[in-house]
Amino acid sequence: MKTKTLRKNKISIVTLGCSKNIVDSEVMMGQLKANGMNVSHESKAKVAETVIINTCGFIDNAKQESIDTILHYVREKENGNIEKLIVTGCLSERYKPELQNEIPDVDHYFGTRDLPRLLKTLGADYKHELIGERLLTTPVHFAYLKISEGCDRPCSFCAIPIMRGKHISRTMEEIVNEAKHLARNGTKELLIIAQDSTYYGLDIYKKRKLAELLTMLSDVEGIEWIRLHYAFPSGFPLEVLDVIREKKNICNYIDIPLQHISDKMLTSMRRGITKEKTISLVNTLREKVPGIAIRTTLIAGYPGESQADHEELLQFVEDSRFDRLGVFTYSHEENTHAHSLIDDVPPVVKEERAAAIMNLQKKISGELNQNKIGKTFKALFDRKEGDYFAGRTESDSPEVDNEVLVEAKNNFVRIGDFASVRIDSAEEFDLFGTVVS
Repeated sequence: MKTKTLRKNKISIVTLGCSKNIVDSEVMMGQLKANGMNVSHESKAKVAETVIINTCGFIDNAKQESIDTILHYVREKENGNIEKLIVTGCLSERYKPELQNEIPDVDHYFGTRDLPRLLKTLGADYKHELIGERLLTTPVHFAYLKISEGCDRPCSFCAIPIMRGKHISRTMEEIVNEAKHLARNGTKELLIIAQDSTYYGLDIYKKRKLAELLTMLSDVEGIEWIRLHYAFPSGFPLEVLDVIREKKNICNYIDIPLQHISDKMLTSMRRGITKEKTISLVNTLREKVPGIAIRTTLIAGYPGESQADHEELLQFVEDSRFDRLGVFTYSHEENTHAHSLIDDVPPVVKEERAAAIMNLQKKISGELNQNKIGKTFKALFDRKEGDYFAGRTESDSPEVDNEVLVEAKNNFVRIGDFASVRIDSAEEFDLFGTVVS
């Protein structure tokens, strides 16, 4: 028999997917706390009265993880370990009717912009005065800073506009105030995120304002690193590069998803850019910001991708020698433009092509890392893991990029502090060093 022995008003939030979802969960937690509720993030202890799952619906693997997580907590509810189960986020936004029909044991489903309604269901009020205040799920020394929501780009493969809606920029004043609040509470690194950061400002200011926003953020006292993510290549505002070069606390780093290089693929993907312009942009990034670390993302196995297209992409990776690179296998998503195409690249071929790209990138990364041996870099330390302190250089974003590892028995650093590290040895995706100051 089910017995209620749970702690009243205890809420646990589970976050799946990208950094944008992390921010959404942090905002939700801030609102719940302000309403006097006891909220935690992914609490392992079975003391929650309510579990809220913030889902991802981006590609097949992410959707499956979200469904598996929902079913796990449905079983927890059946076993009496939780009282109420709420699902929100991208998967719920996109597939709410299907989810309600297939998994009716969930108490409530909400979409990506339903936070006030979700709070009301829990007896809480949406507090507008809390804009910019949230409970961080990351270590306090770094925080994601979302500058806009949604996307206006027509990329054929992407379901983000379906789940997140049209592009909506936040005002510069609101963003800067949030950055100041974060800095006052100990944040040293801001990770700028959006579905499309280079589109920032076009909707509310009628011109691209990313360069001006970065300049304002660089003046926030206490912020030592600012890192730019998810810059769309088509229509890239080149004045951003001047700001990156000139401002000491803006990292020489950019995350710019290119997806492919074959003109045939770029046209079908509706990327609004050609191979020639893509290569020119990569060269311009390096010319205007010497030493900039470029991270990109590619898609393997898009409909119609021939072996020749794949080999062209491999050659581009070889020639470009990106500092950081990730690969997705193409996912055939309903209601996207590409869904009308025949998903004609077999799954095994998609995986083989993705592996070939990553094997090439592993070699490139290893060679680039070998060149760092004997050099000293400023590193920000995130955690202690086993026998090592783990940190990152200016060229590395959390979770997705390389790490700098220093032996704890011979070195001491405080988590959340910067230190200078001399690189003693290197592997393909890790650097090993000694603290020198």
